[in-house]
Amino acid sequence: MNIERLVAMVNDISHYFAAEPDGAAGVEGVATHLKRYWEPGMRKQIVAHLAAGGEGLDPLARKGVEKLAELDRKPLGA
Repeated sequence: MNIERLVAMVNDISHYFAAEPDGAAGVEGVATHLKRYWEPGMRKQIVAHLAAGGEGLDPLARKGVEKLAELDRKPLGA
């Protein structure tokens, strides 16, 4: 998928979770949404984009993708 589209999508998701009064819960919400609803290839692309500098990612989106990268590294059941 086009990386600009993925960036726009994760930014839209982060705008929804920005209303969360607890910042950590907002980050967790973004990461959980991506883990639950995005295909593995989409998740790999957005994590790779972050690793390459993350151009265009809003601050909460960036933190959510960082958290997603942590979740994707954990083995199942951990």
